[in-house]
Formats: sequence, C-alpha cells, structure tokens
Amino acid sequence: MPLSDSTRDKFRSVSTATICTALFKRGLRNQMIQGVLPLGKTGSMVGEAFTLRYMPAREDRNPVSVFQNPEHPQRKAVEDCPPGAVMVIDSRKDARAASAGSILITRMMVRGCAGIVTDGGFRDSPEIAEMPFPAYHARPSAPTNLTVHEAIGINEPIGCGDAPVFPGDIIVGDAEGVVVVPAEIAEEIADEAVEMTVYEDFVIEEVQAGKSIIGLYPATKEETKTDFAQWREKAGR
Repeated sequence: MPLSDSTRDKFRSVSTATICTALFKRGLRNQMIQGVLPLGKTGSMVGEAFTLRYMPAREDRNPVSVFQNPEHPQRKAVEDCPPGAVMVIDSRKDARAASAGSILITRMMVRGCAGIVTDGGFRDSPEIAEMPFPAYHARPSAPTNLTVHEAIGINEPIGCGDAPVFPGDIIVGDAEGVVVVPAEIAEEIADEAVEMTVYEDFVIEEVQAGKSIIGLYPATKEETKTDFAQWREKAGR
C-alpha cells in the first residue's frame, strides 16, 4: 500500500529516537542505519525505500566508458526512483569511493524524490550540503564509484549501515540519522510515535517546572495520568 499523505505527515512530526522506541517495543532493534549523518540542514526526510546495491568493482568491468550505457544501474536507478521515494544505497559501508555526486542528486531532487541515503560517501559534498534536498552519508568521498564499487542491483532487499531495507519500507531521517520502518507496520508505528511525542512534550514541561521523572517518565503514578489528561485537553492535543 502506498504511503498516505497523512502517515507521511505523522512521520515528519516525530523524531527518529521516538520511532526507534516504538520499533523496539515490537522487538525490532536494528532499524537505525548506522554511521550516516545529514549533509546540511534540510529538515525531515520521509519516503518509501527505493534501493541500489553496489558490489566490489572488478577492474575489467568498470572503466569510465560504462557510463555511456543508458541502462547502467546507477544512472537507471536515478531515473527510476519514484517521486516521493528515498533512494537507499548499499555501499558496503565503504566510503573510499563515492556512491553518487551532485549532478545525480540534483536530478533526483528535480524529479521529486524525497531524499537519498548511503552507508558510503558522496562526492561534491559541499555542493550537496547547500541543496534543499535531504542527503545522508558516512563521509565525503571524491573518487568516482567505479574505482571501488559496481552498481549491480536495483530495488531489491539490501543492507545499509547494518539495517535491513526492503523496497517500500518507510525511510525517516532527521538531524540524528535515518531509521527504517517496515512497510507492513508503518501506519501503526506512525500513530504510536505521534502519541509518544504528545506525552513527551507534556513530560518536558513538567520537568522544566521542577517535577521528578520518577512516576512521570514512564507514567507509573495515577496522578501523572490525570495531569496528562488535563494538560492534553487544555493543549488541544
């Protein structure tokens, strides 16, 4: 089922930290993509996963002339990634060569994609950091991908930064990183994360007012539950 606008908006309103807790309650411990950080300040990123997988490059298969092939998997993935989707790249956690650069990422931005993530690196990273487009990587990497990577698989299950990613999973990014939400539970995770965020906003106000976290976070006292209900009604949340 395609990601609805309402679910997309819910994910935009919550943090990856909150989503991770909701996932952990369901036994999912390894959904955060490890070792990636955002370039620039582009706000939240939400979209369905469209994947690209790299394997180690073999020199005789990867001269620069392969880019002349219109069916080259890296180029084809850039043109096929649907509007509203996030491209997630399995670069084997190897940032010795770039997963992509500013021209390809600009093309994705113009096409209406929602963002891009790699567990490797991007070349042209200073330019990408200035773009109004969410991009996450491990570190800058100037060499072309052909020196280390061969693009080999499009829109298939991958691992990115030790997280399992299946096409269509929901990718959510913020200033702390990127989390992968299995598509089949995306709506319930979004709903729960919104509810958790409302309660955490109440908790912050209580702590700022001098309250102890004991009995408040988590809410193990009845008076806390009563206070929250009253606060929520007053706040209209």
